[in-house]
Amino acid sequence: MFHSIINRSPAIVVDDFKVRLITVKDVQQIATYYQRNKAYLQPWEPLRDEAFFTEAGWEKRLHQLAELHKHKLAYYFVIVKQGSNEICGVINFSNLVRHPFYACHVGYSLDERCQGKGMMRRALNAAVEWMFDEQQFHRVMAAYMPRNQRSAAVLSAASFEKEGVAKDYLLINGCWEDHILTARINPHWAQPKL
Repeated sequence: MFHSIINRSPAIVVDDFKVRLITVKDVQQIATYYQRNKAYLQPWEPLRDEAFFTEAGWEKRLHQLAELHKHKLAYYFVIVKQGSNEICGVINFSNLVRHPFYACHVGYSLDERCQGKGMMRRALNAAVEWMFDEQQFHRVMAAYMPRNQRSAAVLSAASFEKEGVAKDYLLINGCWEDHILTARINPHWAQPKL
């Protein structure tokens, strides 16, 4: 399932698409993804400044993400259909803490045109397995707003279990929102060499 590509970034093949680390070469595609889905994603995401939707803004951000990847501090994946460079979704792992926690947070979004096909469930499963197998994480945590039934369904189908409710957890679209806290535990975790 995991394939190495030229720059040694993981490329995870899942059916008719692949999940791979974003690179500085993706500047146009990622800006286009967020421009195309701006209104669709707005209710579920933090307020974004205008630079977030431009190639110039993403060029700067992609260099920062490359440094985070290099130092194993975060992983920002994109979902692309086989034979295409068009980005149809993102999965990002942040707040990576290793010894003794071995846990991180995951966030994701999917193009409005790709909804309802099970793509995010399959991509998320593959990316979490990569975090477990290749990065030796024990816990991946995700949170969703109670009204976001699509996200609830994705996380449930990807074996995330509910752990609680956090009041006023994240500032989403300008408002503090409650979130359902979930996690998926690595059942085959083994202590990495320190």
